[in-house]
Amino acid sequence: MPVRAGRPTRAQQVARHEELLSIALDIFLERGFEQTTMEEIATCVGMSKRTVYAYYEDKPALFKAAVRRAIELYTMPREEIEAVVTDDLEETLVAIGRQRVSNMAMPVATKLQRILGTQSFRFPELFNESFEKGAGPVIDVLCELFARYSASGEISITQPARAATAFLSVVVGGPTRIIVSGNIMDDAEIEERVRFAVHLFLNGVRSR
Repeated sequence: MPVRAGRPTRAQQVARHEELLSIALDIFLERGFEQTTMEEIATCVGMSKRTVYAYYEDKPALFKAAVRRAIELYTMPREEIEAVVTDDLEETLVAIGRQRVSNMAMPVATKLQRILGTQSFRFPELFNESFEKGAGPVIDVLCELFARYSASGEISITQPARAATAFLSVVVGGPTRIIVSGNIMDDAEIEERVRFAVHLFLNGVRSR
């Protein structure tokens, strides 16, 4: 007599749900939001349309969930950023820049940036959420560093949050755009670009 399969465990249900979101993200990236259908996603995941619709009422809801999961996966905990902080401001900023570029080069992060680049007009809240959550821990650590070194007189920054955003744009933005566009950068080139940009940034904020 054949053995009947039991109900999936909670862990199996969670794994299937994560698989749904991961595959959906890939399909949205490959085909675009307009061309992707819920039926296509269900087929690729091996689920029925009914099951997919039980999770998400429509395609925008599934898209948002897939993007938000990607944001969670690539967001670096504050503790990991604080772990590279030393007593040398320039070396700390180089380490943070290097760490951030490496983080943004993760496959899930590059997929996310490409999708948001084409769909931000349709889901502007997701673009803002990606920046606030993904960059938030880095900005918090940078703000504390800038406040501390401004108090000691080594640098002069009166708006730490704006300075932190500018730092990410100058130091991380360039290499990240190159990587997201599909070009390969080796560690040596990334290091050179990060160090040059950090030096340029510090020259602009050092006390005179």
